[in-house]
Amino acid sequence: MRNNIKLLLDQKAQHYENESFIVADPISIPHRFSAQADIEIAGLFAAVFAWGLRKTIISKSLELLQLMDNSPHDFILNHTDQDLQRLEHFKHRTFQPADTLYFVHFLHEYYQKHSTLEEAFRDKEGGFNDLESGLIEFRNRFFDSEYALQRTKKHIPSPARKSATKRLNMYLRWMVRSSDRGVDFGLWKNIKPAQLYIPLDVHVTRVARHLCILSRDKNDWTSVVELTNYLRTLDPADPVKYDFALFNMGLEGERF
Repeated sequence: MRNNIKLLLDQKAQHYENESFIVADPISIPHRFSAQADIEIAGLFAAVFAWGLRKTIISKSLELLQLMDNSPHDFILNHTDQDLQRLEHFKHRTFQPADTLYFVHFLHEYYQKHSTLEEAFRDKEGGFNDLESGLIEFRNRFFDSEYALQRTKKHIPSPARKSATKRLNMYLRWMVRSSDRGVDFGLWKNIKPAQLYIPLDVHVTRVARHLCILSRDKNDWTSVVELTNYLRTLDPADPVKYDFALFNMGLEGERF
């Protein structure tokens, strides 16, 4: 049975992980840039906005980037108070202007001290050995400011709160997995593809449960760990490549 599932998911991952995937997916947003910091910042906003219709996610991401003169890193570092006024009417679903302004504040403070956002995902021990801890510490660092807003915290989930942390896991997939097939970026080298967790959304869970490789009926962190651990038995070095198979099989309503 496991060999049959591996054969199916390997074939589907190979089929779907190609540049044609980019066009209709939020990953198209960071693909508009070539500089690493621009990719990181644009990617973070696109990932955080990633709930609801993909067309809307892309549209709202483009709208925000336009307000940043399509130069997100330069805007983050060098904006004026007048520049920030442009953001005061931007919103996407529950992501309100106050949330945007706090994100800009955090990123401004962060990029004055660091060259890459990967450093913000260091684990509790200060390294990159425990990505679950790294996700928890990222949220802690993100809101370690006197200007942090309680309302904004819902936009940065954490395994410590039992969240599936889908959007951050997707963002990490973008930044960490190899760029060899033209979809993900492979920019970050300290976090390894083997450490990644599956971005758990409704398409992924529906297919995974149909294949009986996910038993839990809750879309929470425990389910993320259960499914990821199974996928690691199929490919220990790159388990999250199967995101392409599971997501697209669900999206396309494939019969199998």
